[in-house]
Amino acid sequence: MQLQPVDITGHTENPRISDEEARALARTVVNLFAAWKLSDSEARTLLGDMAARTWARWKEGDIGRIDRDLRMRMAHLMGIHKGLRYLFREPSRGYAWIRKPNAAFGGHSALDLILRGEISDLALLREWLDAERGAW
Repeated sequence: MQLQPVDITGHTENPRISDEEARALARTVVNLFAAWKLSDSEARTLLGDMAARTWARWKEGDIGRIDRDLRMRMAHLMGIHKGLRYLFREPSRGYAWIRKPNAAFGGHSALDLILRGEISDLALLREWLDAERGAW
């Protein structure tokens, strides 16, 4: 039996994201942020305070080098998206949920939580969604 690597959030996944996979993740994140109706400033914050010009290039499809931190941020964002897709049958409800006030977050939205900009906030929301859907 071969053991799978486990990241610090407890998710079993391959910790190495290839350059090709990272570029695909980046394109998917651009689309996800459009579905979430994020402003450029919000998007850049979630991507680790990405430079405005770099974000503009991403939206145009010009994806450059992606460092390890950014790859991990995008992996967490995809985990959040996956969790929402499991919780809501209608994708539009999941996309809207991200902005809705939530008692579990002290009346703040999930977006408020992750806009603090820390990668740990992305991991916490991902973990919370996994727990809500019973993935543990």
